[in-house]
Amino acid sequence: MVLFKRKPVQLTTNTSHIDDNTEVWLIECTGEVFTHYEAYLQRIDFYKQKRFICEITGRSNLTFFDAHNSEIMGADWHQMSSSEDLSNTFPESLQEPVLRKLQFSTISRIDILVDQLFEEFKQDFYPGERVTVDVDHAQSKQKLSGIVREKAKFPELRKPDGTLERKAFSRYFVKISNQPDYEALVDTDHIIRDRRAFTKQRLRSFIKNAVTRESWTGAPWLVKPAFAARFRIDTDVPAHLRVSAKKTSVSNKTPEKTSFNGGMHAHSPLASRLPQLQPAPKSHKSKQLQAQFARSKLEQFNQAIATSSNMQANGEGKYTSTFNGNIDSIRALAVKPLPRPSLPLPPPPIKYPIEDLEIVPVRDGTHRPPLKYLSRDIPAVDTDTEILGENDILMKSVGLLLETWDTLNVYCEVFVLDSFTFDDYVQALKLTPEDDDCELLDEIHCSVLKKIVDDEKDGGKINVSLPELPDDLETEEDSTIAHSAKPSPSPEAESKPHKRTTRSSLAKAEAAAVRSRSRSLTNEVRTHQAVEMLGDYSWVDRLRKREFRNGGWQVILVGLLYQLSLSPKRKDFCEKILSKLAPLDMEPSIDTAKSQYASLDINLRVNVIQIICMLMMGSQAIRGYMEECSEEMTTMRKNKIQWQRQRKQILEELRTLNDERKILLPSNPVPVIEIEVETNGDTKMGGIDHEEEEQEETPGTDEETPHKGRSLRRANDREIERKRKREEGKQKKEKAEAAAKVPKLSPRFKKILAEIEKKKEGVKECEEKIMGLDDELRESDCPRTRVLGKDRFWNRYYWFERNGMPFAGIPSSSTAFAGYANGCIWVQGPCDLEREGFINVTKEEQDVYYHAFQMTIPERKKLEEGPTSVFNADQWGYYEDPDSVDRLIGWLDMRGVREVKLRKELQLYREKICSHMNERKKYLAGEPSSGGGEEHATRASTRSKPQTDKKTPRCMAWKNLQAIQEIGHLHSEPPLPRKKPVKKAGKRESASTKKARLSGRSASRLIF
Repeated sequence: MVLFKRKPVQLTTNTSHIDDNTEVWLIECTGEVFTHYEAYLQRIDFYKQKRFICEITGRSNLTFFDAHNSEIMGADWHQMSSSEDLSNTFPESLQEPVLRKLQFSTISRIDILVDQLFEEFKQDFYPGERVTVDVDHAQSKQKLSGIVREKAKFPELRKPDGTLERKAFSRYFVKISNQPDYEALVDTDHIIRDRRAFTKQRLRSFIKNAVTRESWTGAPWLVKPAFAARFRIDTDVPAHLRVSAKKTSVSNKTPEKTSFNGGMHAHSPLASRLPQLQPAPKSHKSKQLQAQFARSKLEQFNQAIATSSNMQANGEGKYTSTFNGNIDSIRALAVKPLPRPSLPLPPPPIKYPIEDLEIVPVRDGTHRPPLKYLSRDIPAVDTDTEILGENDILMKSVGLLLETWDTLNVYCEVFVLDSFTFDDYVQALKLTPEDDDCELLDEIHCSVLKKIVDDEKDGGKINVSLPELPDDLETEEDSTIAHSAKPSPSPEAESKPHKRTTRSSLAKAEAAAVRSRSRSLTNEVRTHQAVEMLGDYSWVDRLRKREFRNGGWQVILVGLLYQLSLSPKRKDFCEKILSKLAPLDMEPSIDTAKSQYASLDINLRVNVIQIICMLMMGSQAIRGYMEECSEEMTTMRKNKIQWQRQRKQILEELRTLNDERKILLPSNPVPVIEIEVETNGDTKMGGIDHEEEEQEETPGTDEETPHKGRSLRRANDREIERKRKREEGKQKKEKAEAAAKVPKLSPRFKKILAEIEKKKEGVKECEEKIMGLDDELRESDCPRTRVLGKDRFWNRYYWFERNGMPFAGIPSSSTAFAGYANGCIWVQGPCDLEREGFINVTKEEQDVYYHAFQMTIPERKKLEEGPTSVFNADQWGYYEDPDSVDRLIGWLDMRGVREVKLRKELQLYREKICSHMNERKKYLAGEPSSGGGEEHATRASTRSKPQTDKKTPRCMAWKNLQAIQEIGHLHSEPPLPRKKPVKKAGKRESASTKKARLSGRSASRLIF
């Protein structure tokens, strides 16, 4: 549309009737029709003036016809450019962000708008854009062309004092065009785009063609409907940017003026005749013209006064004049101001944080950093998704792996088990029969089984609830014997005396009852030989006697699973495992149980461990440990409050001392300590006497460097040395004189300074105690696993080292040199209630959300999470590198109620998380690690990394040192013969010392 004075040209319309006989004149360019030749000539003369502007190109000083042809050519160029190569058109990937930036912009001048957009997008790149990157390839810097695949924004980081720690920046994954398997990770300084693709001229043309603006002042730019529908851009103009709001605000800003009309009655004819007195508008006319204009206005006013006086004299007026021809009295009249029309209230400001999904989506191409998966069945199929090697882990087993590992490490003191890393745990469960026996695998099973049934020396009590075996074992046994004696009575059976009931006889009776029960259930299909494998020796008796070696714990596991299969809840799964451990086609022996368990896959093994761990969670040992930790946490909280109060009191005293020091400061100036750096790099402080050092060094200057014979060089050296000594003596004398002039500090001032230093040490001690108590509280918080937080799509984020265990595991463990425990941030999908209530909502709710944000919630999840996602609580992903953590923090939006909490937790533990991720990389790569965490460095430094063969799995290096220290042997080995305790006077161990020794959770446990 051609512009005249920056406004669209309004075409004339002929309202007169035109028939076939009427003579008309037509302007073909605009289609205007005139019935009068004079009007036609005036319009043609107007169009031939060089005062028109082309809206698309921005060219000015054109006739209407030239501007019209320029717009046609610009539109043809845009249509032609859409079919040309991408390198010759406006970048497709930039169109959406540019239009979103333009929408509702109130900058009226297009040249200013183009300059601002060009500067903003000049160093910003988006996925799908063709760029050129500078990379170090083949030991040389090369410029390679490629396409941006992914973009990550990193926010700025500020220190607690507000200073900038790191500026905001972006990174880009660029796929190299000629090398499909090669990608470059670059920042803004190493990526450029073709200069011809993004220029101010192309940007101006694109803006002119894609947006429009109304002619009234302050009108916003609006994206045209075709582009708005294509990129799903909201077209509802805000209320404060509409023309109605603009007119209302302008009318309210206009000052109320007391006009001549206001001083008359409503029916006064003078009010309609007198002109309104208004200030002359500002004009560029000469002063002479302005004076003529003022005189003509004054004449009109006098004429109106005279007319009104004549009307009154002739009796035509039906009003009473309120003035006597005095203009001053007219001006003195005042009327009450009319009530102002009420302005539309602006929308209330949004108070953040709000619901995460109510925040407007960001469509700049950024998404959450891609997840990695531990399983082979990933929820989202993508070629770039990384899977941890070739494994048989199913997604439903990942949660069980994390659950059992966390349980065994949090309650390692109950099981008397050394802590171990998650990677070693997964590797141990993946061992095959070709591998040697793994101590980690044996100790996990034996330590948990020992807590199910006590040792026979301690009474052999069963500590968990198990499904009951059939009642009246003796009755079933007697009936079985009688039934078998009827057809073929034997004298031995008749003369057999009744034996005394013992534990072994009860076990045999139990086994016989189980066998009889299994034979009675003939209608069920047998899938295993668990009863035959147990024989007459029950699994409970084996467990009481701690017979774990040579396949013993595998047989105990078979008996336990068989008894658990009597429960309908666990029957199907236990039958499935028993069919593997005691198959029908193999001999039911201990060797079979051992070999079959070694051939189980990781998914069945982790299910077995999860079953026995869940049995233990209801035992008295676990409940007692939780109660003990709860009592300790209560005591720690009280001690923490005391230290906080003490710190507050010391700070108050310190503030008082500082005020007193400021009062005494004018009479006690503090001497300025000058630091002098000598040429040899040593540092000396002014005011300190170095006379003794110089006396020791001076006589030795000639003797320290022996020389042979006399030489002129040596004489010159002695002269230089003497000159240097004279200069040092002179400087020393000047410093002594300056120090003598400094007034001495008063005793009171010195005492205050000493007290201030003492109070500062007290504050530091209190803060160290509070930090130590915080660590102890975190490690004792074992009842549940704390979640870091949830994101906008209700995904849960876990860092399992956060609570219930030391950051890097027990510092005295055999793998403390690894320096980490889990080393990953795990992401779990939403539960069913959250998924159905917030993501997969009804169609009506999806329509409402689509109307507000031009996309549904599932579409937003796919857009903002990228190619990798988790959709339910059984699906897990993880992050294992610090760069992903930083990108995740940058992706989280602080305006959401859930993500602001998650972001805060991630920033709080960021340094520790990144440190453990780096230690994990070193451990998996076999590189030397820096050892345990910072708080355990002293204790862990005495243990070095064991030397193992590179072919030997890492998990083989783990040793259960905790069991050796407390019970004297491994759980899988038989107990050593007990020795009589030798009492020694004065060697009794205190309760607190024993508690600290058994806990082993930190290098120095705080006891109050």
